[in-house]
Amino acid sequence: MKAVAETLGVSRSNLIERLKGRSKPRGSYHKAEDAELLPVIRRLVDQRPTYGYRRIAALLNRERRAADKPVVNAKRVHRIMGNHAMLLEKHTAVRKGRLHDGKVMVMRSNLRWCSDGLEFTCWNGEVIRLAFIIDAFDREIIAWTAVANAGISGSDVRDMMLEAVEKRFHATRAPHAIEHLSDNGSAYTARDT
Repeated sequence: MKAVAETLGVSRSNLIERLKGRSKPRGSYHKAEDAELLPVIRRLVDQRPTYGYRRIAALLNRERRAADKPVVNAKRVHRIMGNHAMLLEKHTAVRKGRLHDGKVMVMRSNLRWCSDGLEFTCWNGEVIRLAFIIDAFDREIIAWTAVANAGISGSDVRDMMLEAVEKRFHATRAPHAIEHLSDNGSAYTARDT
């Protein structure tokens, strides 16, 4: 028995209990007071279906404090909600993914522009932040902007995009759609950008 226990990496007492069949699988835990909490939790979940167990526990405890009753632990609310299928699913929101079709090369200029930013610290301690737009075909930097001791803002990026369009097309609007690739920095994901 010792060799089997060591090979499996379990204790001998565990193997003996399993061989004798004494151990029964543990059922779900129930407290007597859970029946009193269940209708209140169900009502709160019905009122706020997007709330998770922590927020439901906060609402429940707010009501219980107002009624001079003892508060309930959030883990207990989690257990009750889990036993009655009231927990939210993990990651219910499906984000729209970007299409990655493997087409990296472009055949001519002004089809795909890429943008990124960088920063460096000068010897005098100033931090310079720089953003640029580069054409993916001819690798020419079309427009750039730089600021000292501040962040690149959404308006800086919008001005840079307008400057790039004006330089390439001599107009304020591009004659065709241009794919503009960037990271998810705050300046690029701002609502107006």
